[in-house]
Amino acid sequence: MDVYLVQPRGFCAGVRRALEIVKQTLEQYGAPIYVRHEIVHNKHVIEDLKKQGVIFIDELSQITDSSRPVIFSAHGVPQSVFCEAEQKNLKIIDATCPLVNAVHQQVKKLEKNGAEVIVIGKAEHPEILGTVGQLKNPQQAHIVANLAEAKNLNIAKNTEVGLVTQTTLSVDETKEIAAYLKEKYPHLKNASQPNICFATTNRQKAVRELAQKVSDILIIGSKNSSNSRHLKEAALYHGAKRAWLIDDASEAPWTELDNCQAVGISAGASAPEYLTEELIKALQQRYGNINIYNVIVVEENISFK
Repeated sequence: MDVYLVQPRGFCAGVRRALEIVKQTLEQYGAPIYVRHEIVHNKHVIEDLKKQGVIFIDELSQITDSSRPVIFSAHGVPQSVFCEAEQKNLKIIDATCPLVNAVHQQVKKLEKNGAEVIVIGKAEHPEILGTVGQLKNPQQAHIVANLAEAKNLNIAKNTEVGLVTQTTLSVDETKEIAAYLKEKYPHLKNASQPNICFATTNRQKAVRELAQKVSDILIIGSKNSSNSRHLKEAALYHGAKRAWLIDDASEAPWTELDNCQAVGISAGASAPEYLTEELIKALQQRYGNINIYNVIVVEENISFK
């Protein structure tokens, strides 16, 4: 079997930063510490951190020891959560990805300038909840998840309107939605500058090229990871006949892979590299000698403080 291993894949700069913040917090304060929401969307990362003394919560009301620090996840949180934490005199450590924070600043600026805000993304995703939660008047936000919802928008033509997007969306679908919105609202601000982050863009670009080489692609990532799901979608959209989103080697579709001469591998931005290494070992154990080809599409050397 030929195995095409694409780069970039796996952890992005925002995920590495968030996990380093958790590590340093554990070192400085000891366990336990709290993290509001999953720090990143990967079940293996979460289970490993739980073993180290991290307690994951959905709401600050779940904190039973207010002397312990609480970390806000890489996805960001609404302003109301900051206010609640301050009222409770909690030690706050903010691990919001800098690129998500840039979207927060953009939303605030649009509101300050009197614009209503269209947000492309999944309404219940924590990043969208955090972004919309930056507005003093969240009713000014219009969340659309797809082109059909964009077509159903009913905003007066003479209204000031701005656009922001979730950072982990499908590049292709978001471009289509943004182009439609620009046509519908000619004075739409930021329409030509989707907020999809470089890591999401690069990984989708890499999978797009991978789909030109192989018809079967394995994506390592958890089901609740937006960027991982969109990698699978990108693979199918750009020519792969089959694509699977798997948490680890144990979920590999072995019966279907038995008939493959070649397979491509990528990993979502919250998937640790050891999961890729374990998958390659599993392929070697099942198929004997495999030929590994590195497909380097983009070199990433970005890191955040």
